[in-house]
Amino acid sequence: MLIEFNGACSIANSIVKTGLFRSVNMMINNHCLDQAQQVMSPNVDERPDEEDISLLVIHCISLPPGEFGGEYIQQLFCNQLHGEKHPYFAEIQQLKVSAHVLIRRSGDIIQFAPFNKRAWHAGQSSYQGRERCNDFSIGIELEGTESTPYTERQYAVLNEVIDCLCANYAGLNRERIAGHNDIAPERKTDPGDSFEWARIS
Repeated sequence: MLIEFNGACSIANSIVKTGLFRSVNMMINNHCLDQAQQVMSPNVDERPDEEDISLLVIHCISLPPGEFGGEYIQQLFCNQLHGEKHPYFAEIQQLKVSAHVLIRRSGDIIQFAPFNKRAWHAGQSSYQGRERCNDFSIGIELEGTESTPYTERQYAVLNEVIDCLCANYAGLNRERIAGHNDIAPERKTDPGDSFEWARIS
């Protein structure tokens, strides 16, 4: 079930089911974060059930691998990555992928898909026996690698995003957060050992 909020995820809304309290200053309007740069990806479609949003998936990404900054991630998610820019790009430029949001090393947020739409982030996947995680999940990309510590600002912003999502979508809580490696263990290893799960518990 979708809970509609037109205002901020306020102090009253920021008490999540774990009992933790965090100040949340973000708003979700029309399924978009007000503090995110909106760059809509074409790699998005309709969910089978728009009200079934019940999983958060944490990913990591860097382009080129191990390098941060620039617009290459945005270009990948918008089908605008040019293979001649880097040898690795030639291998992946044909991919049709996206995520709902990207949190950069600085903490800046880019949103590529409204939360009520299906972003193409999980691929072949399964969570608690249920397959096709894209159908019912929100994908959050962290700019980083599996071996590089994530920044303090990323953890702070990630926690705010999680609290705001949990306050707006009834199917979400901090018990329903997984890594890409958890839902696709034979294919994926992100967000990696560098991600401190205790920082979002």
